[in-house]
Amino acid sequence: MSRSSTPDRLQITPTLCIPLSELTYRATRAGGPGGQHVNRSATKVELWWDAAASPSLTAAQRARVLARLGSRLDTHGRIRLTAASSRSQKQNRERVTERFQRLLADAVRPPKVRKKTAVPKRAKRARLEDKRRRATLKAQRRKPSDQE
Repeated sequence: MSRSSTPDRLQITPTLCIPLSELTYRATRAGGPGGQHVNRSATKVELWWDAAASPSLTAAQRARVLARLGSRLDTHGRIRLTAASSRSQKQNRERVTERFQRLLADAVRPPKVRKKTAVPKRAKRARLEDKRRRATLKAQRRKPSDQE
């Protein structure tokens, strides 16, 4: 857990902490190469978090999380993340927790407000000049009878 988290809370942003009691971890057997070790050890870690029912989020944060992570949520509004890259359950638990922190921090971050800017006069002039040049070129391709 890279961010400054207390043993019972997970620091997501400077203003948002998620109690570890809201997270559910489950260890299962991981697939793939590894011989007998992978067939006998439960090293794959699943992290479940109920975004729809989390009391840690404000209404605005919840709406933002549900909108941004909508494709990753199940029908009950829960998110599931897994980690199975290591042969150690502890390392996989740390990795999936860090991924959850980054994912949630990105999801609750408010979008940047777009500042309207005017099109520079130089760009406008260049666009119109290009338009005129193109029109002249096309006019030259026409048959003499079509030209007025």
